[in-house]
Amino acid sequence: MKAFVFPGQGAQFSGMGKDFYENSSEFKALFEQANEILGYRITDIMFNGTDEELKQTKVTQPAVFLHSVIAAKSILDKVQPEMVAGHSLGEFSALVLSGALSFEDGLKLVLHRALAMQKACELQPSTMAAIIALPDEKVEEICNSITDEVCVAANYNCPGQIVISGSVAGIEKACVAMKEAGAKRALPLKVGGAFHSPLMEPAKKELEEAIKATKFNTPVCPIYQNVNAMSQTDPEVIKNNLILQLTSPVRWTQSVRNMIADGATEFIECGPGAVLQGLIKKIDSSVNAHGITE
Repeated sequence: MKAFVFPGQGAQFSGMGKDFYENSSEFKALFEQANEILGYRITDIMFNGTDEELKQTKVTQPAVFLHSVIAAKSILDKVQPEMVAGHSLGEFSALVLSGALSFEDGLKLVLHRALAMQKACELQPSTMAAIIALPDEKVEEICNSITDEVCVAANYNCPGQIVISGSVAGIEKACVAMKEAGAKRALPLKVGGAFHSPLMEPAKKELEEAIKATKFNTPVCPIYQNVNAMSQTDPEVIKNNLILQLTSPVRWTQSVRNMIADGATEFIECGPGAVLQGLIKKIDSSVNAHGITE
């Protein structure tokens, strides 16, 4: 079975999507529709912008979403997904491809999410760090031992790679403890805030209103959601899981394992970069994971 998977924030690069825009009138129309919805020409920044311009919150998330959705649409005449999943932001791209969300509604929610997250980041200094080569249970134990600051496991990316999230002081304490416990690396990340942690609660509340006001459909194939890594097709369950996503961990390792257990043998990464392919191969080296080839 074929699974489409969609990357999250951080996969952006200058020039992304330009080939699709120039070589397809259908995709050019989608890009122009996005420019109209967003109220600025995101295509100018995607195609010619600097790395700094692409890092702007209001640009990054819509840009990755837009590229991912169009990349997936570019292969639908050759292959149809039998299941989908997305990493963090990528879950919105997956929902559009599965038919649970319209393109327009998906983009509006992504913009809403980006701006709400930016506001939440400005309320308290916060950050994230990647912990390499420490068992999940040990990472969780250390996070739980820090009771005077916010510190939680945020992204279960693959065996031996977990990202933690929280207050600056909490993450600093955790990094010291992780190294003492035997982590190969405890690397602070260059991010604007503590994504997938309780510090995103203000953004969650704001996004919840927008999600509840948006029409969700029954998807054409199951979506494996970040919150519980389980297969979902019920629009109301999908909606509720999406609301919980901002303050809950991304269970990517568990999602991929569940997809494989349910029959996935080929994973196609739709969108910029190749991060998910690498993670999937570390989760299970026997499966075929690749990007979109022309």
